[in-house]
Amino acid sequence: MKSPVAKRSIVVDGHRTSVSIEEAFWTGLKEISSLRNMTLSQLVGEIDRNRQQGNLSSAIRVFVLGYFKNLAASTQLQQKVPAPQPSRDRA
Repeated sequence: MKSPVAKRSIVVDGHRTSVSIEEAFWTGLKEISSLRNMTLSQLVGEIDRNRQQGNLSSAIRVFVLGYFKNLAASTQLQQKVPAPQPSRDRA
């Protein structure tokens, strides 16, 4: 049985490292980097510099989850906000 975790090598701020995360997170990370017009290495470097988790793999998972969670919440909020109603003032 194939492991759901994929191990990849990546250069982060000039240093080669390996990161092991599930394929879905790799896919999400690639989508985010593309939307931000960044390379995957640039995005992972940003995540690495801002991480509060113990390891880079966990920080990437939390970042990707947070990104898509915020996107879903934003989309849901836009769908729930009623359209502005015309003014009924008759001065």
